[in-house]
Amino acid sequence: MSMIHVTTTVNGDEVEFLCDPRETLLDVLRDRLALTGAKEGCGTGDCGACSVTVDDRLVCSCLMLGAEAEGKSIGTIEGMANGEELHPLQEKFIEYAALQCGVCTPGVLVATEALLKKNPDPTETEVRYWLAGNLCRCTGYDKIIRAVLDTAADLRKAS
Repeated sequence: MSMIHVTTTVNGDEVEFLCDPRETLLDVLRDRLALTGAKEGCGTGDCGACSVTVDDRLVCSCLMLGAEAEGKSIGTIEGMANGEELHPLQEKFIEYAALQCGVCTPGVLVATEALLKKNPDPTETEVRYWLAGNLCRCTGYDKIIRAVLDTAADLRKAS
């Protein structure tokens, strides 16, 4: 099978890779680009562990082909922190103990960052709705919701 050449932007950096036409974006990120934050929890788009943004749209990378990344801008958990400084959401997740085993955490963080970019003043109901595609078996969702709402309030104050 012939490989496909893809040029894309990942976390602000232009990258090129070769991939099998049947290879998922998740596999490309993990196996070809060594970005292992996104996890495969289900392989069917039901759990959200593989959440990334593509052109600022939240997607399950297990459902997108790597070849479809051509010319797109991909955002992963590895791109959230600014150098050594954690993203405010990451700080609040630590403060609120809104993470445990870590399998879902990267996807939840990417999803909530996308929510706050789209809606900087979400209600609790909106946060719960937005996270409906991200399953967490460890924390319950209360700490996650509180961390997101507190981050949103802090970001609004800072702007």
